[in-house]
This record gives sequence, C-alpha cells and structure tokens, in this order.
Amino acid sequence: MSSTPSVPGPSLSEPLVGDRLGRAPRVALLAGGLSHERDVSMRSGRRVAEALRSAGVEVSVHDVDADLLPALADLQPDLVWPVLHGASGEDGSVRDIVQLSGLRLLGTGPRASRVAWSKPIAKTVAARAGLETPEFVTLPQTLFRELGASAVLRMIVARLGLPVVVKPSRGGSALGVSLVREADDLPRAMVECFSYSDTALVERAVTGTELAASVVDLGEGPVALPPVEIVADGPYDYDARYNPGRVEYFAPARLRPEQVEAVGAAAVTAHRSLGLMGLSRTDLILDEDGVVHFLEVNVAPGMTETSLFPQAAEAAGYNLGTLYRSLVAASLAAEPAGLRPV
Repeated sequence: MSSTPSVPGPSLSEPLVGDRLGRAPRVALLAGGLSHERDVSMRSGRRVAEALRSAGVEVSVHDVDADLLPALADLQPDLVWPVLHGASGEDGSVRDIVQLSGLRLLGTGPRASRVAWSKPIAKTVAARAGLETPEFVTLPQTLFRELGASAVLRMIVARLGLPVVVKPSRGGSALGVSLVREADDLPRAMVECFSYSDTALVERAVTGTELAASVVDLGEGPVALPPVEIVADGPYDYDARYNPGRVEYFAPARLRPEQVEAVGAAAVTAHRSLGLMGLSRTDLILDEDGVVHFLEVNVAPGMTETSLFPQAAEAAGYNLGTLYRSLVAASLAAEPAGLRPV
C-alpha cells in the first residue's frame, strides 16, 4: 500500500474525472456554525474557497443559520462541502440535513461522521481494525460527581499511571485538552475538559513523535499524503495550532521510509475502517519502538494557513486548487448516496 500519491495530480488545464457538467461546478461551502471552533471554520472556508476559485470552480460560502436552507434551495449547487469544525459540522447532523435536501455531499456521510466524532468509539473501531491506541477510560460528568471525584481520580491514576491526557470525548482543535503529569493537576484538567463536553476521555500518554497523516480519495481509493511532524514549544493547544510561531512543522516528517509507510498505512486503515470518504486527517504518535498509536480522526480537517492537511498536500506536490477541484470532481463522479427530498 503506497503511503504517498504516485503523481501530484492533474494540471488545471486537464479535464478531471467527474467534470461532466459541461460548465464549472457550483460548490456551496459551509463555514462558521456555532461551535467553539467557529473562527477556525471561517478561516478554513475562506482558504478553500480561494483555492477552488483559482481552479475555475464557482463557489459560494454559507454560514449555518436560518438563511442556509433557503439559500441552498435557491442556488441548487452541484455539491455541498461542509468545512465545519466541531459539533454539528463533524457529528453528522448538518450532513444529514444536506442529504435530506437532496444535495450531493463532499466528504464523509452523516453515519460515519457520528462514529468518527466520538473519540472513544473511533478508538474502539480502530483497535478492532488492528491499530494500536492508548488505553483509556471515559467518564460522564454526572457519574464523576455521583461516585466522588477523589475516589474516581485515584482509580484512574492506579490504572493508567501518569502522565495521562484528558480530552473531551467529542471536539477538536485541542479545546479542553490537558497533559497531566502530576496527580494534583488532574482535578483541574477534568474541570476544564467538562467545560467543553459532558464526557471526558482520559488516556495513557504516549511519548514519541507527534504526527498528522492526511488521506485523500480521488476516486481510486484512499491514499495517504506525506505525514506532517509537529514539534511544539509547549503544549500543542488551540493557541499553538492557529497562531504562527509556537509550533515547528516538518512536511514531510523526518522519518525513515519504513516509518512513513507504517504511518500512512495506519491512516488509511483508520479511514477505511471508519467508513470515511473524500478526505480525512488522523492524529498519531510514533513511539521509540516504531509503534504507531492512533489517537483520533477528523472528517473535516482544518484548512487554514497553519493547518496540517494543506501542508501535507503541498508536501506531496499538489497545487491546493487542483487537489480541491479533484475532490469535487471525484464526488460528482461517485454514485450519489443519501435520501432524496419527497
């Protein structure tokens, strides 16, 4: 299984598979929404729209509000691309509405999105597919309080040891995520986590090289792009991710060929086993023994100027406009799925 594309992709002057409309495809980008990641989604949407327009695609950008459904009904786009991060954008709900409207959707459908959105479920599916993933427990906030926080936290430390990573069971952009090295810091980490989700996932921390492996499917099956290595000056938190200067990225990652192959294979396995479509980004740790550990997967990866998916695409030799247009073309060529309006 190849972990990188064999060719950078077609030039803008070449016809693309799926360009059967006889005109420029009309794409409605969904960006914004009401999640904690609204600002990131707006930035991602602008970047994708600019790239698509440079590739000759007709693009309109829409927020998720009361004007959305009338706008889509009036526009009747050939394709809807949700560039939405966080709840509703990645939990399948907006994707359900798109399909209920009888419109084509670029990317993963609603059912698989719901599975991927839940980190505990995604980790369980990935483990059943043969991937390594750090041992973890999940704690709903209500149960945490009812059983007694102190007793539960002592049991977590006894089971998982330290350090551990505390994160919301659903969510992205590292919001509510803490690396806990001392037991006394665990209560604060839990409180911060519960401010973003009613359920916390606590997993054993794995040391090693932090990597992001993106996957694209242009109609011939999922292929991994070169992995991106993340070297953060301090925690790789929300501020570090979206404000240049705190993180050094290596695209492609500084890995040996067999490590690149293993990381790419893990990302493709996650993409396939979770039933994802179009594009995805998987977060991984490569430990000192060469074992790849699955952390989580994103069905709507960030597309900002500091995001990992665009860096991986450019490391593979893609022009972003060409790649995004190819994703549009592949979605138009695929057999339509979902419900049709009555």
